[in-house]
Amino acid sequence: MLRPIGSRLLVEPLATEDKTQAGILLPETAKEKPQRGRVVSIGTGKMKEGGIKETIDVKEGDVIYFTKYGPTEIKVGDKEFYLIDFDDVLGVEQ
Repeated sequence: MLRPIGSRLLVEPLATEDKTQAGILLPETAKEKPQRGRVVSIGTGKMKEGGIKETIDVKEGDVIYFTKYGPTEIKVGDKEFYLIDFDDVLGVEQ
């Protein structure tokens, strides 16, 4: 498995809805990239001034929401993941 460095997170994207609230089925080309995913691995955090490490307020297994253009898509084996900087995380699902 890939271990992210710094303040990055390795995230498994969660599938988006296949149909609208009105019940219209969406083709693959009409779907947007997921902006929600499950944290698989966490970097160690980046160093701040004074040699203090930044804490990352998520843990493995958390479901997070992130900015639309924040993730970098990567493939590890046959699975697709996102590498996301912690600054691009918008929230954690409770």
